[in-house]
Amino acid sequence: MVEYIVIEDAAGFLAACEALAAGTGPVAVDVERASGFRYSQRAYLIQVFRRDAGVFLFDPTTIDDFSPLQDAIGEAEWVFHAASQDLPSLRERGLEPPVIFDTELGSRLLGHERVGLGAVVEQTLGITLAKAHSAADWSTRPLPASWLEYAGLDVEHLIDVRDVLVAELAEQGKTEFARQEFQAVLDREPKPPRDDPWRRLSGLHTVRGRRSLAIARALWQAREDFAREQDVAPGRLVPDRALVAAVLADPSSKQALAAVKEFNGRASRTQLDRWWNAIVAGRETTDLPADRVPSDTLPPPRAWADRNPEADRRLKAARPAVEARAEELRMPTENLLTPESLRRLAWAPPADLTVENVGAALADLGARPWQIDQTAQVIVDSFVASLKPADEAPGTDS
Repeated sequence: MVEYIVIEDAAGFLAACEALAAGTGPVAVDVERASGFRYSQRAYLIQVFRRDAGVFLFDPTTIDDFSPLQDAIGEAEWVFHAASQDLPSLRERGLEPPVIFDTELGSRLLGHERVGLGAVVEQTLGITLAKAHSAADWSTRPLPASWLEYAGLDVEHLIDVRDVLVAELAEQGKTEFARQEFQAVLDREPKPPRDDPWRRLSGLHTVRGRRSLAIARALWQAREDFAREQDVAPGRLVPDRALVAAVLADPSSKQALAAVKEFNGRASRTQLDRWWNAIVAGRETTDLPADRVPSDTLPPPRAWADRNPEADRRLKAARPAVEARAEELRMPTENLLTPESLRRLAWAPPADLTVENVGAALADLGARPWQIDQTAQVIVDSFVASLKPADEAPGTDS
């Protein structure tokens, strides 16, 4: 059973910060959100552990200023499991690590088959963690003791796991790989907002016509505004499929909308005026959305043979070669080089196929130096081989 202290007031907060500042070594950090329950992705619990200090569970709903915690641990290495999930919520509260160690990403680079926190703790330390509350609504107050116990366990073992993985990375010659990957996670810019986020409505492909799309857009925006106002996940108010069903039903009145069986969800009837007004607005607007929007998305590889035969040959030559290199390195192919990067490079390679030019193209696509070192030559060789006639290809009888 983990020993932890819940921090819910100013005096306890400052005492916890003093204890953590006096602790030693790296700091384990985790965040619990209420994804699927709340509109925001804010932190509802921040767990911190440091050797010679202990486990502290900070309640962000009671703490306005986290700068004393930043001051206390701001120069230490912060250890996460899946850091990219937690960093946005921490940054929202002014918490920024100078350097990180990610036990999930480190495990991937080492080729561990299972990389969930429970699996990694079990593989490295032989300790079994219960994951009973991973999908809980962490905005609940007061938080049950069993949830707090679970939250404390999430950080209690992270430093020990980190130490084991550090040794394994050194043994496999991957210390620098990991350093670059961890820094890339820290440096990654947030994705810019989508121009038309409403187009991500599940089932929108069944909606035909610009007017109907305008109604779908208006319904999505009405739900978004209400979800933000209530701080509730949009899908918990009215599911995507229900909004699309309302569009397809094309109701003639508010009463007709209420009679649409597929239009359901906990706010589907209590906010009926809101949804009907959105439908009316969509029907009356002169700002009709395009049926389709421009996209830089590549066509699916199955269509390449007809659309771009040379790219098809390049991809078919390079993909197994990169996969073989990943196998040699004992790591998943996607951690060596993302499939999207390889596809884009195969679709539009540099005119002059040199290692330097391919490396520069990979860097533009976001590849790290270690990934370029491990794959650029492999890709050049594969692309060059794809230019040869079939009867000259390696392994073909002459």
